[in-house]
Amino acid sequence: MCRRSWKGNFGPGFDSRHLHSNLFIEPQRLSRKNRANLYFPLLSDLYYLKFDIEMKQLFFTKLSGAGNDFVLVDGEINSEIDLKPQKIKEICDRHNGIGADGLIFFNEKPDAAFEMKYFNADGTTGSLCANGARCSIFYASLNGLINGSEISFISNGINYTGQDLGNGKVKFNLNPPVNFKFNFKIKAAGQLINASFVDTGSPQVVIDINEILVSPKNPDLVYKNIDEVPVYEIGKEIRYSKDFAPGGTNVNFYGLDENVIKIRTYERGVENETLACGTGIVATALILNANKKVNPPIEILTRGGDILTVDFKIADQKIEALSLVGPAKIIFKGEITI
Repeated sequence: MCRRSWKGNFGPGFDSRHLHSNLFIEPQRLSRKNRANLYFPLLSDLYYLKFDIEMKQLFFTKLSGAGNDFVLVDGEINSEIDLKPQKIKEICDRHNGIGADGLIFFNEKPDAAFEMKYFNADGTTGSLCANGARCSIFYASLNGLINGSEISFISNGINYTGQDLGNGKVKFNLNPPVNFKFNFKIKAAGQLINASFVDTGSPQVVIDINEILVSPKNPDLVYKNIDEVPVYEIGKEIRYSKDFAPGGTNVNFYGLDENVIKIRTYERGVENETLACGTGIVATALILNANKKVNPPIEILTRGGDILTVDFKIADQKIEALSLVGPAKIIFKGEITI
């Protein structure tokens, strides 16, 4: 490349004494720092300092709890990282980021085994993620922070307990559910759908697919196959219903297929169907017990193909010893520039 072709790149007043042999290397082959040295030798140090401040390496672990996937950021490894909601949203983006249903900040605590702070894929936070909790217990166990006994930890400021059962199975003990509401009508998909509600740490609407008309024009034709239910469309409509404003709700659809309970869930914060929702599965099991007299332990098959087991006891009409057991695993570890 000749010297002349570079002339217009430097602007008026450029001092040719700044030219040196590196000028004739194609600029796209140079690093950011070397390009800064080449074009702006007097400002390069400031530029590179700015680059260092703005761009950091985030080391992460990608985990899955029955297909519900999370980016876990360990505070001991990433001590100087402070992620804002927009950056969390970018990291969880499945096209331009790592991709996940949520992000977990994980830190050791002197008064507990660990603390986790959970954020949805859209950067929001505030509610419980049961599969995220199980993945955090699994991560703590793999890193020698806990043994096989039951431990206590903190999630978004609330105390919980759990246990690594071994062989990739993790148990999470939930706090008692609240705000039960049974068999009320929700307007969605051009019809009134019978539903129930309970808060298991996150708000959950639970719907039997046999209560949904395939078409409002045909009152005798209901859904029998859960794979055919338009979960995204109906779930989104109910999630944003004024009946659950302003926070919204998760929406769970269940069906019985050859004595197997199957579930699909639209999750707020992800704003889509996920392969599993732990708190939604727990809610569905509780509603099945109340409405259909299904006794615990209750096994439910997730969209991702894993089985999660919900167990509990009822004493004096109160739910006790509520737990969720299922698989957890590491998918991969890596780093990303943020």
